[in-house]
Amino acid sequence: DRGSELAEYARIQTALDMRVYFCDPRSPWQRGSNENTNRLLRHWFPKGADLSTFTAEDLRNAQDSLNARPRPTLDLDTPATRLNRLLTQAA
Repeated sequence: DRGSELAEYARIQTALDMRVYFCDPRSPWQRGSNENTNRLLRHWFPKGADLSTFTAEDLRNAQDSLNARPRPTLDLDTPATRLNRLLTQAA
């Protein structure tokens, strides 16, 4: 991505103690999940909106809705169902 969003990725990487992943150039298939999630998030958070105006409850509502949405990439399971299954199997 050529945007300024991750201009300070090294600082972010250090602060979170995790690596930042960049898609390979000219490989748009690597961005599919990211682009789809951005599109879905626009339902609650319009492009250009001041994110500081949203409450923790607003964020939870968006999170809960996205986690309850069936996904074709999960054979129409929801992310919440898959996470629950993973955690249950691990216990």
